Amino acid sequence: MSDAADSGAADSGDAGWGSIPELVRGAAERYGEREAVVEGRTRVSYAELGERVERAAAACMACGIGPGDRVAVWAPNTLDWIVSALGAVTAGAVLVPLNTRFKGTEAADVLARSRARLLFITGTFLGTSYVASLRRADIELPHLEQVVVLADGAPDEYRTWKDFLASGEGVSSAEVRARAASVAGSDPSDIIFTSGTTGRPKGAVITHAQTLRSYAIWSDLAGLREGDRYLIVNPFFHTFGYKAGIIACLMRGATMVPQPVFNVDTVLANIAAERISVLPGPPTLHQSLLDHPSRDAHDLSALRLVVTGAAVVPLRLVERLRSELHIPTVLTAYGLSEASGIVTMCRRGDAPETIASTSGRAIPGTEVRVRAEPGTPGEVLVRGFNVMRGYFEDPAGTAAAITPDGWLRTGDVGVLDEAGNLRITDRIKDMFIVGGFNAYPAEIEQLLGLHPDVADIAVIGIPDARLGEVGKAYAVRRPASTLTADDLIAWSRREMANYKVPREVEFVTELPRNAGGKVLKTELRARGR
Repeated sequence: MSDAADSGAADSGDAGWGSIPELVRGAAERYGEREAVVEGRTRVSYAELGERVERAAAACMACGIGPGDRVAVWAPNTLDWIVSALGAVTAGAVLVPLNTRFKGTEAADVLARSRARLLFITGTFLGTSYVASLRRADIELPHLEQVVVLADGAPDEYRTWKDFLASGEGVSSAEVRARAASVAGSDPSDIIFTSGTTGRPKGAVITHAQTLRSYAIWSDLAGLREGDRYLIVNPFFHTFGYKAGIIACLMRGATMVPQPVFNVDTVLANIAAERISVLPGPPTLHQSLLDHPSRDAHDLSALRLVVTGAAVVPLRLVERLRSELHIPTVLTAYGLSEASGIVTMCRRGDAPETIASTSGRAIPGTEVRVRAEPGTPGEVLVRGFNVMRGYFEDPAGTAAAITPDGWLRTGDVGVLDEAGNLRITDRIKDMFIVGGFNAYPAEIEQLLGLHPDVADIAVIGIPDARLGEVGKAYAVRRPASTLTADDLIAWSRREMANYKVPREVEFVTELPRNAGGKVLKTELRARGR
């Protein structure tokens, strides 16, 4: 069994804030007139953001939200998401972000299981009325007392955002600050429901102290600094968007530029117009940027920091970001909701090949273990301050995920090198067996991704009468490519062991992904039957 740990001096164990409400107020005082959020023509300073959050907290208190109550947000990346979420947490509530890809029944299921008392919901997004979708859901929500629509109009039984804020006018600033001061670091700050790509989502309970310590470390390792301009494309319902985005910016005085939908043309326009310097996101975001035919027509020179993860990172992506876009700092990281969203991270100054081929080392204050001999794949285990309190009201699920001595079973397969760098090779559930050999789709995908005509790739196992299972690849061609299935299979036979070679290749225009960037293998398996 191979192990790695880090408890070095970079650990921001005492981050300087006892809770997220304290962080918000401190940012308002420290960064004052510096831009906090830019949304189209709306520009909000840190002082103004503090005032807006305080108003939202007052309204939460006015409608009866108390310490520990769950408050959900079902909306895309917007200024209102930031204000409503931080307002709820400032009032002592536990935030429950809802995946914007959820259908009404899925959202209602999380609302029912978390017993959320208040929901902030968008109006229409991507052509879908979220309000109508929720109203159609055939799930009873007896605990949901109020629904606030983040828009001008709302059905009679719901409230508009404007009316909601007005309801808090009778709650004084002193009362809000007293409530905020009562929030302890050990209190739950949020319940992040897992993406559910392999089953029903579970709610990971994370505290204020865990969040603050994790993202103080993230900010240190990434080198986020005051004055950075951060385009947040990662969805706010995910830790990569909320915590490595909003929370990290509050810590460092960076400007948040939320983008509700990933669209590469909009990304390019925002980078140029807002002089974006920080652009974290999944590999697909950066790949799309590099391959866009109009890339050179935009000024991307302000970009200085990219952090990627959430999926297999193609070996050449890091080098292309450095050489073609001249981005000085490109880092890779690995995390999961059950570990506060961060487990390992590369360090600035790491060799390019380390950044390209691993997710870095354990963050300070944590241990990483692989249940296998050194240098061979095994399940990744994590222990440290960042491991969740448990799954919300699910003791059986918690006991299955966390060992009695505190090790979180991630369900991911990885390899640790001699320096403690972790390379994730797959999910345990994704592995398939070809004639007795373990085949890891992520490893095969990384190899197939080296083909010059492959823009995106995913591999699943499918039944085979002779070998039990074999690989099937879903591939996205690069523009103007004429690559055929036979071509790719023949190339694969030259580049990898025979049991890894996909026996079938299906070309698609795009791979199905969740909003966090992960390929939905369940959809591909359904197609492959």
